[in-house]
Amino acid sequence: MSLSRINTSAATLTKNRTEGSITPSSGMCVTCVDGCIGMCEIGKSAYRGHEVIYPQPFGVITTASEKVYPVDYSHLNIMGGVVGAEGIEADSDKAVFPAVSLESSFGHDGGIKFRMPWVIPGIGSTNIAKNNWEGLAIGSALAGTGLTIGENVVGMDPQSVIKNGRVVDTVDLKNRVKLFMDHQRDGYGAIIVQANIEDTRLGVQEYAIEKLGVKWVELKWGQGAKNIGGEVKITSLEKAQLLKQRGYVVLPDPTDPTVIDAFNGGSFREFERHSRVGMVTEEAFAKRVEELREAGAQYISLKTGAYRPAALAQAIVYASKYGIDLLTVDGAGGGTGMSPWRMMNEWGVPPVELHSMTYAYAKRLADEGRHVPAIALAGGFTFEDQIFKALALGAPFVKIVGMARAPIAAAMVGKTIGRTIEQNQVPVYIARFGYTKDEIFVTAADLRHELGEKEFESLPTGALGLYTYYERLGQGLRQLMAGSRKFALEYMSRNDLASLTRECAEITDIPYVMDLDKEEVEEILKA
Repeated sequence: MSLSRINTSAATLTKNRTEGSITPSSGMCVTCVDGCIGMCEIGKSAYRGHEVIYPQPFGVITTASEKVYPVDYSHLNIMGGVVGAEGIEADSDKAVFPAVSLESSFGHDGGIKFRMPWVIPGIGSTNIAKNNWEGLAIGSALAGTGLTIGENVVGMDPQSVIKNGRVVDTVDLKNRVKLFMDHQRDGYGAIIVQANIEDTRLGVQEYAIEKLGVKWVELKWGQGAKNIGGEVKITSLEKAQLLKQRGYVVLPDPTDPTVIDAFNGGSFREFERHSRVGMVTEEAFAKRVEELREAGAQYISLKTGAYRPAALAQAIVYASKYGIDLLTVDGAGGGTGMSPWRMMNEWGVPPVELHSMTYAYAKRLADEGRHVPAIALAGGFTFEDQIFKALALGAPFVKIVGMARAPIAAAMVGKTIGRTIEQNQVPVYIARFGYTKDEIFVTAADLRHELGEKEFESLPTGALGLYTYYERLGQGLRQLMAGSRKFALEYMSRNDLASLTRECAEITDIPYVMDLDKEEVEEILKA
């Protein structure tokens, strides 16, 4: 059985002519007919070429792999019991699920505090991020979780002021940071500024620390969606030329007269802006960490992608050796921008395998008495059961999980609902709950009480959407944890899980469900 879909996908706006008869190895119609207009990916590539590499339509979508991995998080089940409680008195009147604490604290001084254990790990210069930032920033801040400003935001901002190759003022980055900070409550949550090669050359993180008051910055090696640098599409010739001037790789060359004529003539409508791939060395890594500390960074994290095991080992060792506060490990298969479609499907180590390696490497360092940084696992998480499994699989090293596509979806839905309310066109599916923010969003009454009338009324519905989605995740996670008798994150362990297949047990080292508790069962049966 093929694990991949080839030659046809909603992501590339392509389909087969003979939907029911497809050659598995190629994805082609069993009969490819002369005269077909080319609805499949091969056919579309015959007239749009490289444009078909990327998911479409750019700027209004997030995308993720369609590949079915041999093992995923559904191959693990959550275990519960009937005895005791950890983190609370074993009393049925006290050990109730609302009493579960979801707070997570980490960092070299324990100073990073999250109300709930997740972060949005790096969404940057894509339109989908920019157009939904208000909801993402305010919703994350109100919930007391983390939000990462991804790569290339400064370089992509036409209003950025750059002198002698360094940024001295911005509009977009300044606004993104301010939206979060203005709504942060009681010191919970964090806004993080990430940097790739181009950002580092522009001095983005130094600017964010010195001018915007950012305390946490992140080095980026990559992500689970692709093994090349960040990419976006540009519909303006002038902006494409500006980005090339700022040092980006822009295709085709927007300064070439032939290209300019072709663009103006309608031969193509979008330029591609690409970032460079990193060249990691320990010396350069150590130097950059020291530079950021000297610039005033209070916390430094590292985000790495679904690279081969040796690269993961490098990331963990460097994070340990140089005192990194958080290491985020992002499994293959998901993206929020313009990752090449086939690359997203066919590149990298899948989440369960990558996360199992992460635990194994971290445990080895811990067993040898070496420092292990706090770890975040990312790779397609959407709901509380997956969050529980990731925290348990990586316990005690994993403190939070990373999610991007799901929070963006929640913010987009909230924003769309707000638009329908303003236009008095609330869809029937939603109108059964009401026609106002207070009626539709189940968290509205509590937030109105907590924030006061004025602040609540100013909240964008995108933020309400994200906050309400997070509220659901929080309650769901508390229920799962209470069922496993774990009333705080620190008590979660790998023993809270069982593998449903032998293959999953071999990969994760989580026992097969039929092998679980064998010794304990034997003692109980003897009695």
